[in-house]
Amino acid sequence: MVTNKHIDVPLLKQHSDADAIVAEITVDGVKLIMASMYFDIGRPIEEDRSKIEAVLQHANGVGVLLAIDSNARSASWHDSTTNARGRTLDEYLMSKQLYILNEEGLNTTFRNRRGVSNIEPTIINNQLLRTVARWEISDQESSSDHNIIKQVIGQGDPNWESDDLQDVRYLFKNEKRDIFQENLKHSQNDAPRVVQCRNNRRPRYALCTCS
Repeated sequence: MVTNKHIDVPLLKQHSDADAIVAEITVDGVKLIMASMYFDIGRPIEEDRSKIEAVLQHANGVGVLLAIDSNARSASWHDSTTNARGRTLDEYLMSKQLYILNEEGLNTTFRNRRGVSNIEPTIINNQLLRTVARWEISDQESSSDHNIIKQVIGQGDPNWESDDLQDVRYLFKNEKRDIFQENLKHSQNDAPRVVQCRNNRRPRYALCTCS
């Protein structure tokens, strides 16, 4: 729902369906694409991944924000475990140099009588990386087992900083970690940055971020 008459929000019907709402938002001549997507757990996640691909191709350099009920679990968006769906989605996001806004905290994006989890990554592309000013899970009542997630775009907040937004993420074979780190250091034009790696409970691969 948009209550500000100065914001133009046409629906992108060619990318929207029963499980996805994609809209183009224009404010003061600045355009971005926002989408709310549901990935059915009974459907191969590769099918839904193609919807992300279509939105990115349509954006063609415009800022993109995707709010996804992924039914996929991954430590990359601060869930307590990583499953096959989460690995597939996470590796795709890395291949496209997309960024995950989710922050670690006491609240989770999903909660019901069976437990809690973080299965709803909020994803942005590089064009929005320095524009998002805040991401948080609201404590406002949602009348659902999914909590409300808030993002602030385009209004700087000096009291909020994200440690999770990284400029580059790499996926590499765990047994070649030392070689990768050495090559990465030599590839930097300035002083080498600290490289932090975590394997996300995967046997062969590790997620590496530069800070």
